[in-house]
Amino acid sequence: MTDTAAAPEPTAAPSAAPAHDEPLEALEAPAVVAKPLLTPREGVPEVIADAAGLAEAVARFAAGSGPVAVDAERASGFRYGQRAYLVQLRRAGAGTALIDPIAVPDLSGLASALGDTEWVLHAASQDLPCLRELHFTPSALFDTELGGRLAGYPRVGLGPMIEELLGYHLEKGHSADDWSTRPLPVPWLTYAALDVELLVDLRDAVNAELVAQGKLEWARQEFEAVRTAPPAEPRAEPWRRTSGVHRVRKARNLAVVRALWLRRDELARRRDMAPGRVLPDAAIIEAATKLPKTVHLLRALPGYSGRTRSADAVSYFAALETALALPERELPHHPPRSDAPPPAKSWERSDPEAAARLAVARPAVTAIADEHRVPTENLLLPDLVRRLCWAPPADLDDEVVAGYLRNGGARPWQVELTGHVLAAALRRAAAHVL
Repeated sequence: MTDTAAAPEPTAAPSAAPAHDEPLEALEAPAVVAKPLLTPREGVPEVIADAAGLAEAVARFAAGSGPVAVDAERASGFRYGQRAYLVQLRRAGAGTALIDPIAVPDLSGLASALGDTEWVLHAASQDLPCLRELHFTPSALFDTELGGRLAGYPRVGLGPMIEELLGYHLEKGHSADDWSTRPLPVPWLTYAALDVELLVDLRDAVNAELVAQGKLEWARQEFEAVRTAPPAEPRAEPWRRTSGVHRVRKARNLAVVRALWLRRDELARRRDMAPGRVLPDAAIIEAATKLPKTVHLLRALPGYSGRTRSADAVSYFAALETALALPERELPHHPPRSDAPPPAKSWERSDPEAAARLAVARPAVTAIADEHRVPTENLLLPDLVRRLCWAPPADLDDEVVAGYLRNGGARPWQVELTGHVLAAALRRAAAHVL
C-alpha cells in the first residue's frame, strides 16, 4: 500500500510492544494519546510461498466472516513496472495471511473463494492494477481512503486515519523499500501485517461517518467506479513525461530525448529495473541539450559514468545519432498534439469567452464542495470542468449540461449536485459576454 506520509522506523523490539488484546469494539472513540501498534495480535504469519500454503489460506478465508482487508506492496523505484511483491489479507475468523505473489502468481482461486465478500482497501486505485495481474479482483469494494475524502477528513493516509478514528498509532517506515527483496526482513513483514490489522475496523468507522453525513450512497458510487474502472490506456508518448523535458525546445533535440528514453526503457525492461536506476532523467536531458559528438564526450556527461552506464553509452550514442539523422517529418511536435484544452492560464489571451466561463464555473464548483465538505477534485474532476468551459454544448439547458457531465464520467451524485449549478453559471457567462 502506498502511504506517502513518512514515519520513523519502529524503535522498540516486538516484545516491548504494549498489549492490545482488548476488543476492537472498545475503539469507537479515539484515545487522547494514541497507543503505538507495533505487533499483530496473532504475531507475524509465515509468508505463503507454495501451492499447499495457498490452498490452506483459501480454505481459511472462505470460512471466515465479514469483509476482508486487502493490501499489496510493490517495488516502485527499484523494479520495472508496478507488479505486487507481497499481498496481505485479514478477515474475521481467518486471521492474517501474507502471500508471496512471485512464488504463487495466480490468486484466482482465492478470489473465487471470497465470492461476493466486500474487500476493504486503502487507496484502492493504487493496488487494484497489480492485483488484477494476479487474477485477484473484488466483487464489492470499500475504499477507506476515498471514503475519508468524501467524509471531509483533512488527512487521509492510513496512519493518520487509524490514529484519529481508532486511537492507535501505526508506524510507517517501509512503504518505499524494495519489496522484491527475498527473503523479506521480519520488520518489513510486521509492517505489512499491521497495514491490514485494523483496516476492517477503520472501514466500520468511516462507514458510520458517511452514514451520519448522508454520504454513504455517494461513497458507494465512487467505490464502484474505482472497482470497475478499466485498465489505464498506455500513454501515446510516455517519453514526454521525462523530468525537465520542458527545457528542450527544438524538435531535433526532442527527438533525441525520445530516442534515449526508448533505449533506456528497453534496457530497464530487460533488466527488470526502474528506468531511473538505469539512467536518470537528468542525464537524458543533458545529452539532448549538449548533443555530444562522440561516445567519449557522452560518457563525460553527468549520469553516464560507472561500469554499466559507461558500457550502455555506446547504444545511447547510437540512438542519439539516429535521432539526429531523422527527416523533418519524423520529428516530434512541440507542444504535442492533444484533444485536451490548452493550459487555463492562456485562455484569457486565446479565448476570452472560455476564460469567462471558467471564471464563473470554478467558484461555483468550489462553493458546492465547501458546503458539503468534499474536496473539489472528488466532487467533480477539474479536467471535466475545464473541458466543459473550453467547448460547451450549444444548448446550455440543465439536462444537456448534465448529460455532458455523465458522458465525461461523472457519477449520478456528482451530476445531481453540480449539473444545474454549472448550467446556470455558463448561462450567466454567456449573457455577460453578449
